[in-house]
Amino acid sequence: MGILERLKAVGPGALVAAAFVGPGTVTTASVIGAEYAYVLVWTIAFSILATMVLQEMSARLGLITAEGLGEAFRNEFSNPIAKGATVALVVSAIGIGTAAFQTGNIVGGAAGLATITGVSESVWGPLIGFVAAGLLWSGNYKLIERVFIGLVIVMGLAFVINAIIVRPDLGLLSHGLVPTIPDGSAYLIAGLIGTTVVGYNLFLHASTVQERWDGAADLAECRTDTILMVAIGGLITTSIVVTAAAVFPSGTEIDDVGAMATQLEPVFGGYALTFFAIGLFAAGFTSSMSAPLAGAYATAGALGWERDLTATRFRAVWMTILGTGIVFSALDYNPITVIVFAQVANGLLLPILAVFLTYAMNNEGLLGEHTNSRLQNALGGFVTLVVIGIGLQTLYDVLLA
Repeated sequence: MGILERLKAVGPGALVAAAFVGPGTVTTASVIGAEYAYVLVWTIAFSILATMVLQEMSARLGLITAEGLGEAFRNEFSNPIAKGATVALVVSAIGIGTAAFQTGNIVGGAAGLATITGVSESVWGPLIGFVAAGLLWSGNYKLIERVFIGLVIVMGLAFVINAIIVRPDLGLLSHGLVPTIPDGSAYLIAGLIGTTVVGYNLFLHASTVQERWDGAADLAECRTDTILMVAIGGLITTSIVVTAAAVFPSGTEIDDVGAMATQLEPVFGGYALTFFAIGLFAAGFTSSMSAPLAGAYATAGALGWERDLTATRFRAVWMTILGTGIVFSALDYNPITVIVFAQVANGLLLPILAVFLTYAMNNEGLLGEHTNSRLQNALGGFVTLVVIGIGLQTLYDVLLA
């Protein structure tokens, strides 16, 4: 298959990109660029590499076995106690964790619309939630997929075009690829990696590739989709850092949407706030759809339920997750408490998932000839060690907070 044909095959990878380029990523990348210029660009490079490695494994497992990651996780253990503990881990950390993140996603998207219209986030939040619910309820995966791709493009164009126009210092940008940790930057590094390498995306991807492709014959297309869309997500994140670094003096602290929007002024002038708000809305809206979908796939797989977009129990899970975000956004609830829980859940779950996934990808009985190569194992091992460190650091920081 030629390159153009493979480009036409993109789809499920857009769900992953849309999920990790959310309001948290937009905000964190803006803060990093404003405070540290290009010094922490290496963090994005590692995050994207880690995401590509883990998401490719997850997608390959789903495509070859025709199972979701939840099923594979559950079926790995025969002992009832171990199996029950595994199911409880997945359902609580993924299901409740996505519900926690959902509040931030909806509020982030609502903040973008509130900036444009002047109408409160507490009004826009529920509306965003209900529109997302309508798309998910339709059960039309291709429709949902097109919505994701379109919104990722809208969000990305504003930042990428602006990054080109501001003409970043390529020398300083390349120096930023050398890992360094300036004083006070550790929490931002952990934050950016944590919002890019997201545990629930592994469940989402393993299941959604089966909606698009049929098996091993489509593995090349699936891999192209994964690498391309994750790379686009990384390009968007890098563009946000670049524009913030070019516009703000190093050391600038950003504390509101208006301040973040000024980084788009070189291209959009007086319309910068409007375009940035649209990008923030797109980031929040896409994430507000992907989080409930991921939670539903993970929970249904772990409990052995049908993974059908129109199945009653499947819908009940994503409706619960989405409903949580709608309720808290309508009450103008400060999402800090639930987001802290989500950070703990992701920090603790991701290393476990990385270890299990790398182990499962070497199971010939499960994957046959499609097990990991030595290079894939080396990359998986490297990523696993780093995310274990991130998980421990996240837990340490939260316990001391």
